[in-house]
Amino acid sequence: MGGVVIAALAAGGGFGLAKLGPDRPAVSESADRHVLYWYDPMVPAQHFDKPGKSPFMDMQLVPKYAGARAEANGAGVVIDPARTQNLGVRLVSVERGTLSTDATVAGSLAFNERDVAIVQAKAAGFVQRTYGRAPGDILAAGAPLADILVPEWGGAQNEFLAVRRTGDAALTSAARQRLLLLGMSPATVAQIERSGRPQTVVTVTTPTGGVIKTLNVRNGMTVSAGQTLAEVNGLSRVWLNAAMPEALAAQVRLGQSVTATLSAFAGETFSGRVSSILPQANAESRTLTVRVELPNPGGRLRPGMFATVQLGGPDRPALLVSSEAVIRTGRRTLVMIAQAGGRYLPAEIRIGREAGGRTEVLGGLSEGEKVVASGQFLIDSEASLSGLQPRVMGVEKPAQARPPVAATYETVGRIEQVASDKVTLSHQPVPALQWPAMTMTFRVENPSLVRGYKVGDQVRFGFEQTPTGPTLRRVSRAGDQ
Repeated sequence: MGGVVIAALAAGGGFGLAKLGPDRPAVSESADRHVLYWYDPMVPAQHFDKPGKSPFMDMQLVPKYAGARAEANGAGVVIDPARTQNLGVRLVSVERGTLSTDATVAGSLAFNERDVAIVQAKAAGFVQRTYGRAPGDILAAGAPLADILVPEWGGAQNEFLAVRRTGDAALTSAARQRLLLLGMSPATVAQIERSGRPQTVVTVTTPTGGVIKTLNVRNGMTVSAGQTLAEVNGLSRVWLNAAMPEALAAQVRLGQSVTATLSAFAGETFSGRVSSILPQANAESRTLTVRVELPNPGGRLRPGMFATVQLGGPDRPALLVSSEAVIRTGRRTLVMIAQAGGRYLPAEIRIGREAGGRTEVLGGLSEGEKVVASGQFLIDSEASLSGLQPRVMGVEKPAQARPPVAATYETVGRIEQVASDKVTLSHQPVPALQWPAMTMTFRVENPSLVRGYKVGDQVRFGFEQTPTGPTLRRVSRAGDQ
């Protein structure tokens, strides 16, 4: 029977501070311990004038003492100050200070796509020779890639040499211009003038130094005018792409200083500045890409390397509270405020940035207030059990307690007894209420809900926690969709 009582109390909102130790209630005993009423923790709104067994489930009723009246009146949860140490309650102050805007994120090196050179054929021809290059090779500026024979240049070059021999400067200049328009470089035209012979074989070279990313030229192949032969990416500067969580996106700005460390170069720090913040977030990781340009003397930084990125920023003043004091429920954010006489009051707050174990408070707290940093979840459980509403932002006094809004909970079970006004079910756990698997009776307000069901049926059902006890709202056979 003791195990059933403990399970039921846990389901009602945590054990509550009234049962934190065996026969040692944590609620202040300064009152005369007069029993106000008895209640079922699973149906706290229903009061009884004498002890006994709960009509709702197989457990004993729990007494409500006069010392707990303050909780219902909204004065806060009361704990004997002498027992706070035993409960592990630790207080911290709400203080003004500075919160660092530094952020440490992961990043990776990539090629600088702004430093790309495309090598193309100036005219149609045939590849006579290649120089054994391959993608990934690192070349200096002017390195040869291939020798290409361009037959159509032969006639134009012979014509230029013939005109040049006439000594007519105007015609010679026009013929030279024609060679340039056909795609010959000034160096090639100058060589023709020096040698006096046509130059129909041209050597294609890299316009800039870097790494060959693509190479589309092979010995003996035919090329057309404008065909891309190679793509060369410079390495003098590389990109560092840092994955910034979108929650920290407001802390990043263009030109912000950045330092990076790489495991390949232990003890070294590389500095740069934010050059751009890409406009699209990664839908899977929920991060923004922050791009930094890093100088790369000697080509030591290789695209693909991982880095730890530190984005620096100025410290900003803020109202701060210890992060461990913050209770996040999903719908709102709370703290437990310590008051005089061992009283603790829940308060709703609005938070901002977090760094170094401290959280920025945007509303709901004042400087100098003390909040619970350890043991706050136990106190919050007792406050919930008592129906105590948290202090809302901008209100000095806590809101008055009001009954909880009814919610519908679902689980599956087996019918043990069935009548027109009630049904007994052996059901599976109800995680939303922290109920274990158990057998209990549910009220039936609409007899048609259970019409046609018999003992032994496996059902899926929904119920509400009403002031008169758990009440069945819908039911269907477990195999029905």
